[in-house]
Amino acid sequence: MRTLQAMFLCLLCASPLGAQDNDAAAQARAAMALLEDASAQLDAAEGARDRVRALTETIQAFETGLAAMRTGLRQAAIRERQLSKRLQAREEEVAQLLAVLQSISATGNPTSFLHPDGPTGTARAGLLLAELTPALNTRADQLREDLDDVQTLRILQTDAAERLRNGLTQIQAARTALNQAMANRTDLPRRFTEDPVSTAILIASTETLEGFASGLSEIVAEENLSVETPVSIAAEIGTIGLPVQGIVLRGMNEPDAAGIARPGILIATRPRSIVTSPTAATIRYTGPLLDFGNVIILEPRADTLFVLAGLETVYGSAGQVIAAQTPLGLMGGAVGGELSTDGDGTGAARSETLYMEVRQDNVPQDPEAWFRTDKDGE
Repeated sequence: MRTLQAMFLCLLCASPLGAQDNDAAAQARAAMALLEDASAQLDAAEGARDRVRALTETIQAFETGLAAMRTGLRQAAIRERQLSKRLQAREEEVAQLLAVLQSISATGNPTSFLHPDGPTGTARAGLLLAELTPALNTRADQLREDLDDVQTLRILQTDAAERLRNGLTQIQAARTALNQAMANRTDLPRRFTEDPVSTAILIASTETLEGFASGLSEIVAEENLSVETPVSIAAEIGTIGLPVQGIVLRGMNEPDAAGIARPGILIATRPRSIVTSPTAATIRYTGPLLDFGNVIILEPRADTLFVLAGLETVYGSAGQVIAAQTPLGLMGGAVGGELSTDGDGTGAARSETLYMEVRQDNVPQDPEAWFRTDKDGE
């Protein structure tokens, strides 16, 4: 009888987890809606007048939707595993309870129902048994709901995984279209004409990024004074968005694993992420430099440079004046890595890194004082 009472209390204390399951499912469904909107944007971008801007916004929409989908899939998988374990635990408890009930019903001796404490204990045990059936029915309903939730989450995971794969195919198509649109673009104003010989000499002779940046102002072959320079960004300092979707891995002057400290920040991104100009600016340089890989240097105002390094694909050329959110290029990495949901939210799946410096009067500034980062609670 005491075993029966213990099992009964255990069943009564268990609480449903339906609210959390609904959150995981809602998150995945919201992510699917984001991807559907991005798909519609891709269709619209094909006929847009400014295809570059339309495709850029489409790729960013896909990146947001894919990131949300990975997170939703991961949360749904976690909830499904938790529910499965919960159901397994409940199955063992129910089996034990049924075994006790069967042992009671198997005997025809009425004294087996007598409590050792006498008539009072027997009466209490009888009341407990009388309440046991409706309690078990309630618990059975909860178990049934948990089972339905598991099945729903499994179906949702299958649908979401397929949507993730389709979304990846579509974003690849958008990137290809963007590459072509950027190659065909001829409408950007040019503030100056680069001197390729002087640039090559500067690259060959420079040993540091600082030395290269300080020499940029001297490699202009011809300046077009009729082109307006980008507007002042003084009011935007501290609120400028990052040029790529990612999280800050290392801050300014934080040493890396080799003990090397650089005066910029390192941003972890997903493979093939799009990089855009954070403000209106003049492109001062694009191309490989030192050990930084492909580098883009922007001049948002006369005394300021944004240095972006680590891209695989770069767009534009020196001298062009670009608007904010103009695509600058794509990060590298294997396309298959974009499907991974492992480590989402921890940065473990962000295998690519973009290095960024801010230089004012050729003095490094802390980019986190200029840009909104994940450390600001974004």
